[in-house]
Amino acid sequence: MKRNTLLVILVLVIFFVISFLTNILGPIIPDLVDSFQLSIGLAGFLPFAFFVAYGVSIPAGILVERYREKTMLIGAFMLAFLGSLLFALVPQFTVALGSLFAIGVGMAVLQVAINPLLRVAGGEEHFAFNSVLAQLFSGAASFLSPLLYSYFVQTIHKGGNGAFWIQWLDKLVPTGVEWVSLYWVFALTTLLMIGVVALVRFPKVELKDDEKVEVGGTLTALLRDRTVLLYFAGIFAYVGTEQGISNWISKFLQLYHGVDPATVGAQAVAYFWGLMTIGCVLGLILLKVADSRNVLRLFTLGAILSLLIGLFGPKEWALIALPGTGFFASVMWSIIFSLALNSVPEHHGTFSGILCTGIVGGALVPLIIGGLAEWLGLRLAMLVMLLTLGYIFSIGIWAKPLINNATIKRKSERMKE
Repeated sequence: MKRNTLLVILVLVIFFVISFLTNILGPIIPDLVDSFQLSIGLAGFLPFAFFVAYGVSIPAGILVERYREKTMLIGAFMLAFLGSLLFALVPQFTVALGSLFAIGVGMAVLQVAINPLLRVAGGEEHFAFNSVLAQLFSGAASFLSPLLYSYFVQTIHKGGNGAFWIQWLDKLVPTGVEWVSLYWVFALTTLLMIGVVALVRFPKVELKDDEKVEVGGTLTALLRDRTVLLYFAGIFAYVGTEQGISNWISKFLQLYHGVDPATVGAQAVAYFWGLMTIGCVLGLILLKVADSRNVLRLFTLGAILSLLIGLFGPKEWALIALPGTGFFASVMWSIIFSLALNSVPEHHGTFSGILCTGIVGGALVPLIIGGLAEWLGLRLAMLVMLLTLGYIFSIGIWAKPLINNATIKRKSERMKE
């Protein structure tokens, strides 16, 4: 099929929107705690409501295959629009849980639909490059959304003659809950995406065998496979670590170092995602010269050290070390996922669906941290991530893929043979 540049751009924009909506919870959790008068334990239910929605990954894959990409993308954005609009109109805790779940389901469906679409629209020979480009778009969105939150909180209802969008938000957003402005922006963004997707012509996507989700005997057999379960736990541990850190950085800095969550706290979360993007680029280079298992072990040790320094060091160290964990976490998803797929000979589509279901780790780990924080305090509760990082480190030891990642050394050795 001829490359469709317009559709590639649309898919990249969708990657941007997914991260823009997904990774805002960390910066605003301190405000949600204050606005809803929540305990830290109850606050843990907010990321839980969002990420538990990723349990629909396998059913979403089946629905995309049946109803096609365009229909499912519009439906996903519609869910996200309704969830965002409801939260913006009724900023209450119980409404937040339902709204975040709806947005989460929408994001899960989008994740399932757009990767095969990117392969077809951009051409198979460019898929690897476009996938990295998509990750950079995601990283940029995750970096910018906390900064947008900080800008709104410092600008709305401050009595100045701001830009027209600030004047518009002044009228819509109640005083004292300026963070609600983000959900008005999310509602507008998703509504715009519905219109754009409706107007764009989509090609027919023929799923490759390793992209198809099969239920019945195939799914049952994979769920009984020890290797499959071990890698599912790896994805669970990674996303739990990523969200456990990003969701609680701002609150931790507020509690233990007196940091303003609307400014310095939001910047710390932005730097977490920004450093993750930088680390991703460095990781690509390292994977050309080193075995992926060695890279995984090295970066995991870096994440553990950075986490401990951030939790127990002084304020100046914490402001560097906690965002720095994002740099070390940058390679974990891609390495774990590739090791997993390279460790089974067939049924990669169904296996990918199982692995994506492991994203629910982003629901449970922050919830566990919030619950433990009620008894132990947030600092000790965040040590839970030593368990998840320890498991990720172990993958670099016991993984025995059928195919190793291509390195310059391995390539030269094959050429000599």
